[in-house]
Amino acid sequence: MPLCSRPRAVAVTAIAALLSLTAVGCGDDAQGDDGDLATQKLSWKTCEAPSESQGGGTAPSPLPDGDIWQCATMKAPLDWDETDGDTIGIALIRARSSGSESERIGSLVFNFGGPGLSGVKTLPSFGEDYAKLRTRYDLVSFDPRGVGRSAGIACEDDEALDEYFQQDMTPDDASERTEFLDNTKTFNSACEDNSGKTLPHVPTTDAARDMDLMRRVLGDDELHYFGFSYGTELGGVYAHLFPENVGRAVFDAVVDPTQTSEQGSLAQAKGFQRALDSYARDCVSQVAGCPVGDTEQEVEDRIVKLLEDLDRKPITGVFPRDLTESEARNGIAQALYSQNLWQYLTEGLDQAYDGDGQVLMLLSDSLNGRSENGEYSNISAANVSINCADDKPRYTTEHVEERLAEFRAASPVFGEWLAWAMLSCTDWAVAGAADHPDVRAPGSAPILVIGTTGDPATPYEGARRMVEALGPGVGVGLTYKGEGHGAYRSGDACVHAAVNGYLLTGKVPKAGTVCP
Repeated sequence: MPLCSRPRAVAVTAIAALLSLTAVGCGDDAQGDDGDLATQKLSWKTCEAPSESQGGGTAPSPLPDGDIWQCATMKAPLDWDETDGDTIGIALIRARSSGSESERIGSLVFNFGGPGLSGVKTLPSFGEDYAKLRTRYDLVSFDPRGVGRSAGIACEDDEALDEYFQQDMTPDDASERTEFLDNTKTFNSACEDNSGKTLPHVPTTDAARDMDLMRRVLGDDELHYFGFSYGTELGGVYAHLFPENVGRAVFDAVVDPTQTSEQGSLAQAKGFQRALDSYARDCVSQVAGCPVGDTEQEVEDRIVKLLEDLDRKPITGVFPRDLTESEARNGIAQALYSQNLWQYLTEGLDQAYDGDGQVLMLLSDSLNGRSENGEYSNISAANVSINCADDKPRYTTEHVEERLAEFRAASPVFGEWLAWAMLSCTDWAVAGAADHPDVRAPGSAPILVIGTTGDPATPYEGARRMVEALGPGVGVGLTYKGEGHGAYRSGDACVHAAVNGYLLTGKVPKAGTVCP
């Protein structure tokens, strides 16, 4: 997917002043024996503060019961076709189970999506959300290869990224198209120059093999897994490669495994437009009124007009940067990841009409992985690298131009943006693996697959297709009628009961369950 499909609460660390999220992380000292990688012993230590590539911040606070987060680094082959060759370090984090050893099931491994999000930084932010699961599991997450401290991909520096994200990403004429293409080539060339050795070795299939090595190193007979967003694709690929090793698994905010990158982009345009429609409807229903517009149509028309105005003349953003059309659209998209952010979207739009783009730019920064001190995590570099390693299609300018009308019809706000983003991999140094991931998993244990009806980034229809693709007796579908990217962290009691019941007791929910 050209637009990062990431869980909202993970992607908003740059607006911590608004949402009071806690930044976390751990160290990167490589550990493990020099012999068979499956027999290596991990050296768990108190976690350090996250690196810039992980997103920065402070070391994780102790858990509510006083236990500390522990970090280690697992050795994995750089090239899974040459397992006796060079190795890389995979950064891990864990919280030991709070229950008795007799009740402990094993490790529950989390992937929070992106692709490109640091699990080492993210998991402690939600430690309390998973407290019940911790009664029977060690909670474990990791930086997938190419991400954060796991041989993190490096492309452009912070200054260059500031300019890159402010460029016009919906070019209107030949001159703007040339500039856009040149900037894309420059970014891709920087990735090759700075990380050329790693680029061929970051596809999702390699990350799945890392997870099976992780399972063995952690001492588990089965992989118990909780994947969000892109993490559902990673989980599906794992189930395809290692169906006999799947334990209890949950996929939430599900990537459609049947689509090409172009089909996924068009689906996202429709998904984000659907979420924008819901936001507009909610805004005008407020008793206090909606400062953005008096009707749903007026809200959306004024947003389109704002973007057109910013295309001609940016406004003041976060000093010394101005808010451009691209950054504003990015900020609007970020706010649609969760209904909890809609209030900030209203505030940001209202201020932007008065010439103040600070809130929209903070929202955009959070999606791009930019911290308040101007440092970027490597989420954008990792996102492009993993997507381009996975996705075989390479699109041309002519193809995008032919498709613009359909993308615009899908969304006047997001359509062109997502259409032009299809060129991200056109000049990539490494060939893509396939048109779409293979997630067929005959023989796997049941996998609970949760789709949210109002999900903008991984539209609801993808969950049904994941269930079908996993195969009979494997995918078990559950529908959450709600807004935002992901169901479990919505706090819905029905979703929690289904997920916790399966992960803690092995009780598989009835297929077709609808929450709430």
